[in-house]
Amino acid sequence: MRRSFFCIDSHTCGNPVRMVVGGGPLLPHLPIAERRELFLRDHDWVRQALMFEPRGHDNMSGAIIYPAYRADCDFAVIFIEVSGCLPMCGAGTIGLVTAALEEGLVTPKVAGRLSIETPAGRVDIKYEKPGEFVESVCMFNVPSYLHAADVTVDVPGIGCLVVDIAYGGNYYAVVEPQTSWAGLDGMSAGQIVDFSQKLRDALTTICDPVHPDDDRIRGVHHAIWCDRPTGNSADGRGAVFYGDKAIDRSPGGTGTSARLAQLHGKGRLKVGSTFRQESLIGTVFEGRIEEETDVGPFRGIKPSVGGWARVIGHNTIYVDDRDPLAHGFQLK
Repeated sequence: MRRSFFCIDSHTCGNPVRMVVGGGPLLPHLPIAERRELFLRDHDWVRQALMFEPRGHDNMSGAIIYPAYRADCDFAVIFIEVSGCLPMCGAGTIGLVTAALEEGLVTPKVAGRLSIETPAGRVDIKYEKPGEFVESVCMFNVPSYLHAADVTVDVPGIGCLVVDIAYGGNYYAVVEPQTSWAGLDGMSAGQIVDFSQKLRDALTTICDPVHPDDDRIRGVHHAIWCDRPTGNSADGRGAVFYGDKAIDRSPGGTGTSARLAQLHGKGRLKVGSTFRQESLIGTVFEGRIEEETDVGPFRGIKPSVGGWARVIGHNTIYVDDRDPLAHGFQLK
């Protein structure tokens, strides 16, 4: 049997986003968090086929849009990644909004505004589309918070690290320069991946955060290595690690949100403050702390993150059962 998927490919500040607009599995009309569970149980082969090699790669990310269950949202989304189906993806959101609007797949109820039902909660969008193309997208992300400060962890090859655990749609280990880690300068992408894998493994038995409002969101699966910016266009720089060996080419939407939450939780950023986050390739997201809020017993923030994306092509992908590599593969 050969199945076909029609996709619109884009990139958000350098990070790929593949939006599936044809061929995605039909799912019952339920809250998108529940549809995500059904997708993972019954249709995860779709994610693997479209994200893994030979059709994707270690940094591939994507999204499938569905009708919203919530009356206050324009549509719903399931994020498909090499690493699984994330509760939220900032770069993915900016990319899919850009592609959906430019290709006429979504008609906003209010011009310049959208609301998206994600597995992590409602995400509001403000965008600028002065003509045919979307010039910028600002997402008002889910409530974010500092879960644990100054967690000491022993990482092979580095030694003792002190990290913060913050949530911005996914849980992050936030690492800043310190005695045992001098910063990003001089580090290769391979070294960042290696250190991130070891850090995540070491944290497994030390810190296992669970979201206060949804116990399906749990565990530290991401890391963000922070440093000074390379120039005056940003306030900080970060390398976001996710999946098994992926580094976000964009500054990271949930990563920037987690960084804002960490800085606010430690008293270093106030409500109304902006923080421009630079990626490893020099692209920039603008983060802002919109207001304070409670996340269960934690005092957190409502962050916004702004950036841009560009559509780079239309792609019809075949998954043919005659192909011995039909359902994708990864090199370990």
